[in-house]
Amino acid sequence: MSTLHVVDHPLIVHKLSIMRNKRTGSKDFRELLNEIAMLMGYELTRDLPLEDVEIETPIKKMTAKRVSGKKLAIVPILRAGLGMVDGLQSLVPVAKVGHIGLYRDPETHLPVEYYCKLPLDIEDRITILVDPMLATGGSAVDALTMLKNKGCKHIRFMCLVAAPEGVAKVQAAHPDVEIYTAALDECLNEHAYIVPGLGDAGDRIFGTM
Repeated sequence: MSTLHVVDHPLIVHKLSIMRNKRTGSKDFRELLNEIAMLMGYELTRDLPLEDVEIETPIKKMTAKRVSGKKLAIVPILRAGLGMVDGLQSLVPVAKVGHIGLYRDPETHLPVEYYCKLPLDIEDRITILVDPMLATGGSAVDALTMLKNKGCKHIRFMCLVAAPEGVAKVQAAHPDVEIYTAALDECLNEHAYIVPGLGDAGDRIFGTM
């Protein structure tokens, strides 16, 4: 079963508390989401492999380290996942960005696919799938399946807030995918919203409430 990583650094916890507040407006919400994504990115990329490289400092030549191996791809689940891309790209500017379009049917609460555009060499990259909310897990499971069908072999999923039900569903369907979240909340309510959560992340990012 995949591991759940709760990245609860004090700065992340502090910023997430501000985001949860219903009085926080879209501008601050977007900025905080990007900041948290960047901070979480440090933890998510902690185990990237390094290789030796010869360089010359102003003092002498030396053997230094640089990231080696597979390059990164960032794939947001539209539309809310877009709010996490800039934060991660500030860490890894050369990462390519794909997009997966899914929406949740308001009656069935099941995900419906409407768009998928990925880098041509996606199968050769470590792919970071991002979506602020892991609620029922339906969208995440479907997006992960789509990525695997495109040849992705090394995938990590990053969200801001997760419900236990969503975590369990992803772990059952994709036990090889590591899950990173800033908070594991209590449960889902009867409308499949995370409790206490922070509301609809897409609406709060784009001001469409």
